[in-house]
Amino acid sequence: MGKTGYFTHRDCKLHEMGPGHPECPERLSAIEDRLLITGVSDALEHYEAPQAPLADIELAHTRLHIASLRGLTDWLREEMEAGGPSYTQVDPDTSINAHTWSAALRAAGAAMAATDAVMAGELENAFCAVRPPGHHACRDKAMGFCFFNNVAVAAKYALERYQLKRVAVVDFDVHHGNGTENILAGDERALMVSFFQHPFYPYSGDQAPAANMVNVPVPAYTKGMEVRELIEIMWIPRLEAFKPEMIFISAGFDAHRDDDMGQMGLTEQDYAWITQRIKDVARRFCNGRIVSCLEGGYVMRALSLSVEAHLRVLADI
Repeated sequence: MGKTGYFTHRDCKLHEMGPGHPECPERLSAIEDRLLITGVSDALEHYEAPQAPLADIELAHTRLHIASLRGLTDWLREEMEAGGPSYTQVDPDTSINAHTWSAALRAAGAAMAATDAVMAGELENAFCAVRPPGHHACRDKAMGFCFFNNVAVAAKYALERYQLKRVAVVDFDVHHGNGTENILAGDERALMVSFFQHPFYPYSGDQAPAANMVNVPVPAYTKGMEVRELIEIMWIPRLEAFKPEMIFISAGFDAHRDDDMGQMGLTEQDYAWITQRIKDVARRFCNGRIVSCLEGGYVMRALSLSVEAHLRVLADI
């Protein structure tokens, strides 16, 4: 039985997008509190996330995208020193503050450091409790609360740094991971499987995806048992045929029935079941190697209970 790592950094709590924004620092605090109260935290190996090197972020993003985010941060800091605003927007619901750049580097860095620890055999699997999330970040743009695509960066890093031949990405966020699809579509070394509420933001994923994308759009109010059936029929055969050497999870918990960001009906028991099925595939084909990264989940109780359920399965507790 291998160890489970927990990667995070205090910088991830300093990025925030203004009062009342759902993607808030309290999300990480709620998760940490729950893991402490339940004793799950004691069963995990704790790591501080490093900052990702820019050369590695370039595996998934254009140099121009990285430079523009850095430049925007520098400009914002100068404006703040001159008494200007504390935020600047990159899309209608996504903005940066003075700490977003460092938080985004830590979030991507966590996914890469977790990949290193799992590949080294130091850990069987890992969870990255990070923000900003990543799966809407495209090769050349930030959107949907996301700046760098943490999972796509880590998947590309595993392919290039460790010369893996096949990596899988599993995305169970309520929203389609359009950024991950944008970065990985057509790369035969990667397979992405996902379900997502549709039609719904970002209004993509339903039109003739690339051959390495298994997109499962589901209508609002779909419940856990229906999702489980779809996973068994649509995901598992493709994952087993692909035989991944490592699995990355975009772990969004906003398809929970109590999360009003979406309109799906999953419970924490469903997240435990999904995690177990992913783990079954990982143990069969890649020595259990999984790196999971937090994506969505905006109602504190539902989020913290769901992450606890996810981690109990990953850590065999």
